[in-house]
Amino acid sequence: MEYNLADLFEAIADTVPDNLALASGDVHHSYADLDKRANRLAHYLQGRGIGPGDHVGLHLFNGHEFVEAIVALFKIRAVGINVNYRFVGPEVRYMIENADLKGVITQRRFIPVINEAMQGLPPLRSLLVIEDGSDTSSNQEAIEYETALGQGSEKRGFGPRSGDDLYIIYTGGTTGMPKGVMWRHEDLFFTGLQGGSPGGDPVESPEQLIEQVREGWYTVTMLPCAPFIHGAAQWTQWICHLTGGKLVLQPGPSFDPKRILSLVAEENVSTMSLVGDAMAIPLIEELKAGDYDMSNLAVIASAGAILSASVQEEIEALLPDVMIINSFGTSESGDLGRAAAGEESHEGRPSFYMGDEVTVLDEEGNPIEPGSGKIGMVARSGRLPLGYYKDPEKTAERFKELDGKRWVVPGDFATVEPDGRITFLGRGSKCINTGGEKVFPEEVEEALKAHPDIIDALVVGVPDPRFGSKVAAVFSTRGQKQLSLEDVQEHCRKHVAGYKIPRQITITETVSRMPSGKPDYKWAEEIARSQAVA
Repeated sequence: MEYNLADLFEAIADTVPDNLALASGDVHHSYADLDKRANRLAHYLQGRGIGPGDHVGLHLFNGHEFVEAIVALFKIRAVGINVNYRFVGPEVRYMIENADLKGVITQRRFIPVINEAMQGLPPLRSLLVIEDGSDTSSNQEAIEYETALGQGSEKRGFGPRSGDDLYIIYTGGTTGMPKGVMWRHEDLFFTGLQGGSPGGDPVESPEQLIEQVREGWYTVTMLPCAPFIHGAAQWTQWICHLTGGKLVLQPGPSFDPKRILSLVAEENVSTMSLVGDAMAIPLIEELKAGDYDMSNLAVIASAGAILSASVQEEIEALLPDVMIINSFGTSESGDLGRAAAGEESHEGRPSFYMGDEVTVLDEEGNPIEPGSGKIGMVARSGRLPLGYYKDPEKTAERFKELDGKRWVVPGDFATVEPDGRITFLGRGSKCINTGGEKVFPEEVEEALKAHPDIIDALVVGVPDPRFGSKVAAVFSTRGQKQLSLEDVQEHCRKHVAGYKIPRQITITETVSRMPSGKPDYKWAEEIARSQAVA
């Protein structure tokens, strides 16, 4: 057996067929049930000409269909491509063309977007539609999802697979059009999926993984709050299923804190993953307002955005027995490291203990000396993606050969503490140059969110005649409380250097973020610039 995710899933389904694999609304699938439904979908897609190396768009909300589809596609050595359900026609067209989609699985309500995106393009080999009560019709042949499953066999009968099969995650970050990060299954298994042993040493063979599942060593019940159109939630699914555990989903298009907290008790959730303060704060407010049984919850992990210190403190006060973890990683690097609550640098920023494969490099490609105070870029070696799909230029930018070793440099600036911990400062693409000084927005955002009245914040640069750019903050407050610029500046002086303090503020009802919880800096820049002009 190889480290192929479909092979491993099938072996686990054979080992613990009656274990619950998936709880999504009213749908509860055992491993045997999920395997059979994935087989049906895989055979249907094969019959439509989808095969090894082909790409199928998953233009879906969270739900059992997304999980069934991604497993089914791996069974036939095809690849599921995440397509953001908030994209409009031209953006979906970009995804169809850039990812060379041969098929799409979508919600009925998105058919008008698909129709627009497909104008002038040859028909897809397969268009599957999940009914959601909408009344729209497709301009090309389409089939209802459950009808398609009814036409496929529940038996396997697929050919051999390989650890070299691809898993592609399209990632857009905060700027530019999405890029497809290409992982070999085997590399992703060890670099992004915790080697089959969450929190433990990676397995040494596929057979060891199956034995662990049989013995129930690492079995977990996990609830990812982020949408499956982003890699973090998908990887949570695989981490969970590689333990023989139960994946719990809140199906649908939006994050519902009431439903999320109810599911913790209903489904005995042990681990919840979320994306930073944008998800944590609504959960905190709901915990304060409601009566929820959280006795089964052991871990809250944030990935994709760091939980600020003040938010961590609130969670700890409400859930003193729950471990709070900030995880750091990217679609290009996999899992880089974690920091439990309280493991902070002297400036209050979460710092991470890293493995031997992770370091911080200066401009010449040399490792930063711990405690030197120098700023460099985080880099990882070892098992890495092959690069970006159809984008050799971006691949060359991010994946570098240094002294005979291949590194990925995702674009995160950091420094190294005297004890070897790595403190992240933010993405260079949003770095603000004010009077020759570099300001990383995330650092100032953390300072702002330490204010007791500020809920969420984004920091951007706006033009300034004297300094070139000045720091501007866009934030929301509890009860929409009005704060003066002087109040905010006085607070920030306790946390960051003077040149990093906001020179302009805008208070909004809410702070806009992507479906994943990642910052919408374009939105913040538009608001801040409009006020600067005014």
